[in-house]
Amino acid sequence: MRETLLNFIFPPHCPRCHAYVEERGLWCPHCLQETLKLQRLPLKVPMQKAIAEAWAFGVYRGGLQSIIKALKYRGRRSTLPYIDTLLRTGLADKQLRHILSGVDMAVAVPLYPAKEKQRGFNQAELIFKNFLQAADIPLTRQLVRLRATVSMYQLSEQERRQNLQNAFAVTAAKAVTGKNILLVDDILTTGATLHECAKVLKAAGAGTIYALVLASDHR
Repeated sequence: MRETLLNFIFPPHCPRCHAYVEERGLWCPHCLQETLKLQRLPLKVPMQKAIAEAWAFGVYRGGLQSIIKALKYRGRRSTLPYIDTLLRTGLADKQLRHILSGVDMAVAVPLYPAKEKQRGFNQAELIFKNFLQAADIPLTRQLVRLRATVSMYQLSEQERRQNLQNAFAVTAAKAVTGKNILLVDDILTTGATLHECAKVLKAAGAGTIYALVLASDHR
């Protein structure tokens, strides 16, 4: 009843083209097809030593940028049903399901505690929570961010490495030893953050590590 009333007062619409849809969280068929571009991302040779494969559900500037920014910087959890629909649709991909079938746990890239407190959530955890439940993969906090890092948007590759050096640690090595891990985050830009997290997990004894992000322009 409440959902029906909400739909009447605030008619649900596609998050990309704003056409009316039947239920909140749905996309119009055309925009869902155009936005969901599940693909394997290329990794530089040094990254391949820590990350077996990296995947993204779509292109950041291909319809997901506004959704991620609304959640990440304006705290709009109303974007999550649309993200859930996109990820749930992508879960039907056979290659992705094959990768997920060999994963023991998922680990989200952590925020610095003060940053998470300020924001009120870790966006990577919110984005993938329902998806991981559907895939029967436990989401665990096996990584912590030891210090605040600066925004890496305009940093060079070397500056990014320096910025992330010794920024992460494993909470309990026994919990990750020999485990195949799915690292999740909202965006992959250069992959520096995911690479650093993967290296820390590998050093603690983790097995195969995969990376999965909602969006990336990395091609």
